[in-house]
Amino acid sequence: MSLDLPGVDPSSVDLDVERNVLTVRAERPGLNGDHELIAAERPRGIFSRQLILGDNLDTERVQASYDSGVLTLRIPVAEKAKPRRIEISQSGAEPSGRESQPGNGRQAINA
Repeated sequence: MSLDLPGVDPSSVDLDVERNVLTVRAERPGLNGDHELIAAERPRGIFSRQLILGDNLDTERVQASYDSGVLTLRIPVAEKAKPRRIEISQSGAEPSGRESQPGNGRQAINA
């Protein structure tokens, strides 16, 4: 995820995660002197943004980097949410019509 933060000092950026809500706070300083603006594309002062993260993300391993006015967040998928193979155990003899293949735990079906 990327957030455009031009004109923001990286030391003024504050990130925090509580449960599954990521909050980004930052400050863009006001202009010095007696400048009168006709139009302003970038708001000044303190601002924040809250993002609700899915339960399948690992909020303990969020990584953030800031380069050329862009804050990049990397939020990995939680291990518990990744697809995984479930092995099926068998008790007793193998069912007829199937033969085991060595090495991969899979079975071939004679059809």
